[in-house]
Amino acid sequence: MSRPQPRRISRELALLSLSQIKGSSAEKLEENELEDLVFAAIKTLTEEIQDLLESASTDVKKGNDHLLQSDILSSDLQSSKTMVESALQLTKNAINRLGNAVELPLFIQVAGQYEVRKYALELIGTVKRRRKEIDQILDQVLVDWQFKRLSKIDQDILRLALAEMLFLAIPQKVAINEAVELAKRYSDDDAHRFINGVLRRVTDQVAVS
Repeated sequence: MSRPQPRRISRELALLSLSQIKGSSAEKLEENELEDLVFAAIKTLTEEIQDLLESASTDVKKGNDHLLQSDILSSDLQSSKTMVESALQLTKNAINRLGNAVELPLFIQVAGQYEVRKYALELIGTVKRRRKEIDQILDQVLVDWQFKRLSKIDQDILRLALAEMLFLAIPQKVAINEAVELAKRYSDDDAHRFINGVLRRVTDQVAVS
């Protein structure tokens, strides 16, 4: 296995544990060991897997009920097919998240535990301390789509990217590319294009201001 970049693993760990870790002060965050971050990340993935499988089960039931109650018209068959396809996609997503949960501890071990923990905590702390400012910027660029209406994972991907660009001196191109990769790994199929567009608008705004 090639050695993963520590900061890439840190971003992934920060994204998954951000909602689980309490406190924003440097002292409070330093109380978290790497194992705490991994546990929080796996808990987030587990909760998401459960939600995906529940949604898949609901779609399958709806499709089945729809067929049983219909006269087997072509439109009914197409509707049921769509529901089953949705269930299959949700199940696939759940399996992918399970794979991510299994891989994460190994990637951290290979990448270097000290470096991963240090930058993950720096990212989490920056987002928590600057969250109001970050969210205001995102609200400004999301003209036709309120930030709070985005999925939670997409919100946090955007927050991490802005924290890097605005407060951690990470080049804009690097932060955007890493955010896109996180979206490909943890969000839906179209999210990475949307996130790329939002962050491009942020960079245009920052360049002008």
